[in-house]
Amino acid sequence: MLTNHNDIKAWLDGMNIEKYTINDTGTVTVDGDVDISDNQLTEIPVQFRIVYGDFYCSDNHLKSLNGSPREVGGNFNCRFNSLSSLERSPREVGGNFNCSYNSLTSLDGSPREVGGDFNCNFNSLQSLNGSPREVSGDFDCSSNSLKSLNGSPQEVGGDFRCWDNGLKSLEGSPQEVGRNFNCNFNSLQSLEGSPREVGGNFNCWNNSLTSLNGSPQEVGGNFNCSYNSLKSLNGSPREVSGDFDCWNNSFKTIPNCDTIINGELFWK
Repeated sequence: MLTNHNDIKAWLDGMNIEKYTINDTGTVTVDGDVDISDNQLTEIPVQFRIVYGDFYCSDNHLKSLNGSPREVGGNFNCRFNSLSSLERSPREVGGNFNCSYNSLTSLDGSPREVGGDFNCNFNSLQSLNGSPREVSGDFDCSSNSLKSLNGSPQEVGGDFRCWDNGLKSLEGSPQEVGRNFNCNFNSLQSLEGSPREVGGNFNCWNNSLTSLNGSPQEVGGNFNCSYNSLKSLNGSPREVSGDFDCWNNSFKTIPNCDTIINGELFWK
């Protein structure tokens, strides 16, 4: 880590970073954006304190987030590195947080609050412990190795995507999802543990479902449970505002459905 004022200034200038202040402690505050992406960096050699704009350090060879700012007013993007931990990541991010395409096995060290989307897909996560308490935008943990959804945020304002994980249960899901909930391409046999309310579409197609028990009570968009092994629609949502899609299951005749469907029922 650089500590000499002249060395810090030379590095910042070399990275074309503007509107910066080098504090008495040697930390750096930037009244704008920082983009040090695609520079073959193995470390962040200065300690940023606050970046009021975006902070991009993606497409490098970082193994640690040492040097990252404590607060970022805009987006924070560290995707396509070699990170195995999010320790030393910002505590607060006003926009999106993207740590996809790394080697993360844990979300410990994640920001406490994210004002936009949180994207941690294409890692090696086995747990969501350590994830932010609340995400105002989308939460995407797809294409990992998750065994459960325990530790996920309890409130997600946008989409929640957990597809392609091999999940056998939805226990630990957020209780409220503002838009779409996507849990397709897993190994689910039931929907126990799913959110109570989903503001948009609920997609659970291409699993191993034999029952819809545990479905959300209310779905604000479409409900899609196609490509499963269902023989009945028992346990389906109380109300679906859009279409109910259950084709490519094991129905021989049109299935009985007690759900209030404001769109259409597609079963074959």
